[in-house]
Amino acid sequence: MTLMVQQEVDFMIDAWYVVTMNKTRDIIHRGSVAVLKDKIVDVGKTLDLNQRYKPKRRLGGDRFVLTPGLINTHIHITGEPITRGYVPDDIPFEENVYYWLCNLYSAARAKEEKVSGQLASVEMLRSGTTSFLEAGTINYMGEVIEGLNEVGIRGRVGKWTWDLPPEPSKYRQTTDQAIAGLQHQLETYGCTNDQLISAWSILVGHTTCSDPLWKAAKELSDEHKVGMSFHMSPAEADPNGFIAEFGQRPMTHLAEIGVLDKNCAITHCVHVDDHEIDVMAQMGVNVVHCPTTALKVAYGVTQVGKFPEMVKKGINVSIGTDGNNASNYSDLMRATYLVAGLHKDARRDPQMFPAEMSFEMATLGGARTLQMEDSLGSLEPGKKADLVLHDTDRPEWRPLLNVMNQLVWSAHGGGVHTVMVDGKVVVEDGHCITIDEDKLWADAQAMGEAITGRSGLPDKAKFPTL
Repeated sequence: MTLMVQQEVDFMIDAWYVVTMNKTRDIIHRGSVAVLKDKIVDVGKTLDLNQRYKPKRRLGGDRFVLTPGLINTHIHITGEPITRGYVPDDIPFEENVYYWLCNLYSAARAKEEKVSGQLASVEMLRSGTTSFLEAGTINYMGEVIEGLNEVGIRGRVGKWTWDLPPEPSKYRQTTDQAIAGLQHQLETYGCTNDQLISAWSILVGHTTCSDPLWKAAKELSDEHKVGMSFHMSPAEADPNGFIAEFGQRPMTHLAEIGVLDKNCAITHCVHVDDHEIDVMAQMGVNVVHCPTTALKVAYGVTQVGKFPEMVKKGINVSIGTDGNNASNYSDLMRATYLVAGLHKDARRDPQMFPAEMSFEMATLGGARTLQMEDSLGSLEPGKKADLVLHDTDRPEWRPLLNVMNQLVWSAHGGGVHTVMVDGKVVVEDGHCITIDEDKLWADAQAMGEAITGRSGLPDKAKFPTL
């Protein structure tokens, strides 16, 4: 009898259930994933993989559910994590953004932005998110990227870029300055799928960009083979502004000037009409749905939002958590829960966004938005070893009778036990092991108090603190 020679691998990750998200959406009972360097080399039944592989280290076990890492396709990692909750929750969109958020962002210094980015990253990792797309509101790119690399998360980032608003003065840019800044960040921080942190062509969006800046950002994204991202139409202010300026709604105008394309990620898209959806589908854009922000800032997502129509038209919709003063958390599992529920109620149709589809949006949909569907979003041989072990020895996980229902409707990021990014363990037993967490909490507290004090914005807490 010929003995089978076992291949040596770095890790074998075992689980009660392995949620693969492969083409046939297989869930493997008593399954394992074999990892070598930064890649998954095999997925299957534990008994079978034990015969084929000899791991240097084993993770997981009988009580865990193993999933791909979640992908957060819209989050502000600077400005807001470090001032979380300071902005009142009873103000209109324009005041929220242009009075509160812009002034808080402009008060932050380089070390504070670095800590803010690390705080957001640790929260994401500890709740099962392994990759993110930043909203393009970083000011100190070098320091922030240094901090992100220390933590070990995967992300695509961008500097604050617009050319129309004159305030705050810290962000005032001419069109030429804005374009030069985009070109510099792409040349400096590049983008290949082997880099954990790198730059995209990202604009703030809304009504803050001139046509020359829109066109240049798209040209630069194509030249450097990266994605392009921006905010658009969370509230009526954006379509009203475009109609007043161009006589066209935003998506129609942006398509006409050559901006919309399959490498575009457009965040919010609540106030879009049917023609705009047709244009978006034709251009192949990706849409990022931020459900908590829509609820907190009262965009009207359940009344006028057309996300079901977008999906029916073939538009890829992924999920974001947005900023910590408009969403206040970075746990994508909580946002996925909202995606699964909001339109069921709004349309009085339980078929809207079932658990399986919502989880697809948080994994495969996010990978497509990041232009990394060949590398992320599922547990399959050849893909990056970005994965999450959920601990089921918790009340919200038992009894475990339907894995997908539990993941979306019962579980949350607090049940995440172990996280791997690019084949490296970054979270163990619920704690990020790449950074001093106690120091991070203390730094965030001190810096948040300093920023809000320097901003000159009033403390609007309604209950008195004695």
